[in-house]
Order: sequence, then C-alpha cells, then structure tokens
Amino acid sequence: MKKTVWVIDDDDSIRWVLDKALGQAGIPIKAFDSADEAMHLFPNELPLTVLSDIRMPGSSGLDFLQKIQTEFPQIPVIIMTAHSDLDSAVNSFELGAYEYLAKPFDIDEVVNVVQRAINSRSESDPQITNQITPSGEILGSAPAMQEVFKAIGRLSSSSFTVLINGESGSGKELVARALHTHGPRKNEVFVALNVAAIPRELIESELFGHEKGSFTGATSARVGRFEQANRGTLFLDEIGDMPISAQTRLLRVIADNSFYRVGGRESLKTNVRILAATHQDLELLVRQGKFREDLFHRLNVIRINVPSLSERREDIPLLAAHFLKKLAEESQEERKILEKSTEDYLCNLPWPGNVRQLENLCQWLHVMSSSTNILVEDLPKDLIKTVGNSQGDSWESNLSLWANEMLEKTNSKPLLDIAMPKFEKVIIEAALRKTKGRKKDAAQLLGWGRNTLTRKLQEISLSKDNGE
Repeated sequence: MKKTVWVIDDDDSIRWVLDKALGQAGIPIKAFDSADEAMHLFPNELPLTVLSDIRMPGSSGLDFLQKIQTEFPQIPVIIMTAHSDLDSAVNSFELGAYEYLAKPFDIDEVVNVVQRAINSRSESDPQITNQITPSGEILGSAPAMQEVFKAIGRLSSSSFTVLINGESGSGKELVARALHTHGPRKNEVFVALNVAAIPRELIESELFGHEKGSFTGATSARVGRFEQANRGTLFLDEIGDMPISAQTRLLRVIADNSFYRVGGRESLKTNVRILAATHQDLELLVRQGKFREDLFHRLNVIRINVPSLSERREDIPLLAAHFLKKLAEESQEERKILEKSTEDYLCNLPWPGNVRQLENLCQWLHVMSSSTNILVEDLPKDLIKTVGNSQGDSWESNLSLWANEMLEKTNSKPLLDIAMPKFEKVIIEAALRKTKGRKKDAAQLLGWGRNTLTRKLQEISLSKDNGE
C-alpha cells in the first residue's frame, strides 16, 4: 500500500485546503476528522508524516503525538493549532513534534514543511517527557510571537546561552523566565540582574561578590549573583551597559566556570546558565569598541528577537484584556472591558513603550475609568487625537516631522536608505495582516510578484538578525 501523509483536523475546510495544496505538490494524503479515527489504523497502516490539529473531539493532537513518539518515533508529526500560545508550542516540542504551525498559516509554508518532514524520515527526533509548569505570562497570537514561542520550545531541552534582543518594555525578561521555566534547570533558582541599574563601580561586586575589607564600605563578605544562581539561571538584563572591566571578568566565568570574589584569593566554581538581554545593537557597540567582540560571540550562541508591540498589533486586545482581568482579580473589583472601537483605536497607536506602556494604560483605566465598558473618550487625553484628523495628524505630516528630526541628527546612512526599508516593512506587515498571512494574496495587494515579496521578507529578516 502506498504510504500517505495523514491530515487530522475536525475542520472540513482545513482538510479540503490541505488536500488540494498537498495534492498539487504530488503528496498523497489521507484525511481524518479525529485523532481517534486515525489511531484505529495503527499498526496495520503507518503514514509518511502527520499533520494534526491540537484541539479536537476525543483524543487531542498532543495525545496522538505522544502515542506516535512512543510507538513509532521515526514518523514526523507537524502540529497545527488556531489556539497558539507558549504552552502549546513548548508542549508540542517537548513531546517530539517535528514542527509547530499557528493558524492561519501560509499554505506554501505548510507544503515546504511537509516535504522536509518526509525527507527527514530517517532522522530521529529528540524526545523529552519532563512536565512543564504553565507560564500564562507570555501572550500572543501574532506570527512574530509564534516564532518566539517556537524558539522557547526548541530550547526546552538545553542549557545554551541565549541573547534576547528587543525594545525596552517588549517583554525580554518574560522570555528569559519562560526559557528557565521550560528548561532543564526549571527546579533551580532564577536570578535576574538589571546591569543598567547598578553603579559601574559596584557591578563586579554585584556579580561576583566581595570579601570583607576589599574596598571602602565592604564591612562584611558578600555573595554575588553567580554564587546565588549556581546550578540555576542568571539573567543579565541590559548587558550592553556593562563596563569593559566587568565584561572581561564575565568572559572568564563563561569560559572557565570559575571566578574570584572582589578582593578574594580563592577560585570559586559555578554552574550557571546565562541569559542576556539588550535593547541595543551589540554589533555596533563592538565596532565602536564599547563591547568585547569575544564576549559578544560567547553570548550570541542562540538569539531570540522579541517583537515590539507595533510589530504585533493584533495582540493588543488580547494583552489589554489580560491586564484588565488581572487587575480586577487582584483588587477584587469589577473587571473593565474595552469596547471594540476602543480596541481598534489602541491598535493604531504607536506604543513606543511597548507592552509595559500598554500595561500602565490598563492600570490607569482600571482606577480612573468610571464606566465598566471603556469607550475611546474614556482614554487619557494625551492618547486621544483631535476629531477630524487635521493636516497635522496626517501620515504625510508625521513623515515630514520624522524626516526633519532625522536630518538634524548625524547619520552614517543616507536618509532614504533608512526610510525605505521601514516603509516597506510597515506596508508588507499590513498586507499580510489583511490576507491572514497568505503571501500570494498579499503580493497582489502590494502590486508585486510572489518572488518579490519573498525576497523582501528575507531582507527584513536579515536586517533584524543584523540588529538594524
């Protein structure tokens, strides 16, 4: 009997779309509306690979994944879900999923993933059975957040050093805590240190501790963060602000797993997983001589880019509802609810303070709003624009203000070289939101060919990787 790809989903439209797309690619499928139906064929019939939804009547997709990994680990399983969150992504990878796809997905991407899975049949996927503690703190359904969730899931079995990039307020520490919670050191201590908040002359004492009398004011010995975090995780936030002298000592700890307290003579051993975060361009700091290149490469083993709130606007209603619910539970008061028009309004704001700014707004609304259902006019006055959208509020006027500000600064790049990639990125993301991630339709809206859009997306991804 010719082997097929099994598609398991209780949604008729999903099964139909995948049947057409995979059939056109020459990949035969067998469709099931439940995992239980597919399980009945074991072991008389086995698939090439499996595409399975998570939430279905009867056994879930994760139940099915666990059965396959136990009995037929050579079969790759691709998990699909419309209810995408951190826990489902991490659970999928911990149970041995080959890939994790959030709905709505790009159909061409699905075909490519299935083809890769078929080609990898001879490879054995890692199996991890440790149970995880649900986080519930990182929320998001935007494609950019799904990439973060997948990265956390893939790292759940390792203690690799991770560099977390993202704007201030975007949630870098939440990502670090999730990496610890869903990692092999989850039962050990998590120690966080904001490097930028420590005076430069005290940073080494804070990290490595000091002996009594080692400097003025050292009236007793002190244990540093590396000793506190032994066997656990040390999160160094705003690593770009670390002085060069401390960078040198940090490099030695990473290389040798040993250090001396300030003023100490005894070498101390440590076993710490390091997670570092920054909103700065470390590559630029390296070129400027402000950050050690060897330390940068030690930290940049795995990099996770946390999107700004403006890059995941569709998550704003979800995040706001979460914050307002949490505030109501903590204060035991009635929960405030955003009207749809208010959600839409918030989705179009710039959010320079990212998720932290949104959370602060929700705190203000919880205290200051007199009504349960929050209208646009209930927002703080500084967030409400003049009705009528005067010329001063037009995007052309805002662009003009931005151009004037940039021209006043000293920039190494010509202005259009800075503006055009940003302009294209905003337009591309808007088109992809409109088409629910369908690249072919987005390309048509933009007036491009599909290959052009693919190239532009690759350029955007490359610029992110380079910290631009």
